[in-house]
Amino acid sequence: MINQMPPVLSDGELVLRAKAGDLDAFDALTTRHERRVYSLAMRMLRQEQDAEDVTQQTFLSVVEHLDRFRGESSLSTWLLRIATYAALKIIRKRKGLDIVSLEEATEPSDHSDTIPHPEFIADWRQSPEQLVETREIRRLLDEALTQLDEKHRLVFLLRDVEGLSIKETAAALGLSEANTKMRLLRARLQLREQLTQTLGDPATQLIRSHNHPR
Repeated sequence: MINQMPPVLSDGELVLRAKAGDLDAFDALTTRHERRVYSLAMRMLRQEQDAEDVTQQTFLSVVEHLDRFRGESSLSTWLLRIATYAALKIIRKRKGLDIVSLEEATEPSDHSDTIPHPEFIADWRQSPEQLVETREIRRLLDEALTQLDEKHRLVFLLRDVEGLSIKETAAALGLSEANTKMRLLRARLQLREQLTQTLGDPATQLIRSHNHPR
């Protein structure tokens, strides 16, 4: 008789079992999602110990509050919200700030934000879809992200890297949706310019002259 592999349970099925007290189901959920949680925390905090603490705190919170998860969003989105909040507490502690919204914790004068004008312009040799599939480009993106202001980096991570919606990103960071969209646009433009200097086609290179008006 041929042994059949056990079926792979969905997150929803594992959550139901975990709520019923099945510890193996909870372990399976942790194994499935802990790498993504750690990766987000590491990109937000850039310190291994802090990222490990956030990952541990996230799953401890899940143990305590799993009964509150109603499935209105995906489990991964819910986990990322918990991880984001835990990471923001560390960021605010570093800054000596109370637990307030990211709006207050980063820059209160965001209404003065303007769209940055690119200093370096060139056509990319490959499409963004092709570029993002390569390990080298992911490394370059991680390096470029470290150059962004914290307020722009966090929005980009949640929206474009982790795939949260604008509404979910705004809620996770305590921002308005309009502010989230502005920060995301600035992050995308800054990242594109940084990556263009590495990935751009030299034949189409154009460096903006500072003598010309914007």
